[in-house]
Amino acid sequence: QVQLVESGGGLVQPGGSLRLSCAASGTIFSANLMTWYRQAPGKQRELVAYISSGGRTNYADSVKGRFTISRDNAKNTVYLQMNSLKPEDTAVYYCSVGSNWGQGTQVTVSS
Repeated sequence: QVQLVESGGGLVQPGGSLRLSCAASGTIFSANLMTWYRQAPGKQRELVAYISSGGRTNYADSVKGRFTISRDNAKNTVYLQMNSLKPEDTAVYYCSVGSNWGQGTQVTVSS
């Protein structure tokens, strides 16, 4: 059974930074594509970034240059470093592998 546990969310002022973590278990982590999504109130869930087993990354246009996805295969963890945060980044952030999802972590960007 795959389990994904996100952490690191919180309240931050515009321009601030947060680092999200997603710890995975029950899967061969190093072999999997890991993805971060987010869902803002009243909006559809959208892809934020993904990282392949080989470290190839891809980002939504809205976060390019501000967010960085990375992974530590020894710790079965994927990270999302978020800099220069904007109010429009406010959402619940989820990590995903295959058809599995974590419970999400709330990110609120507000002054």
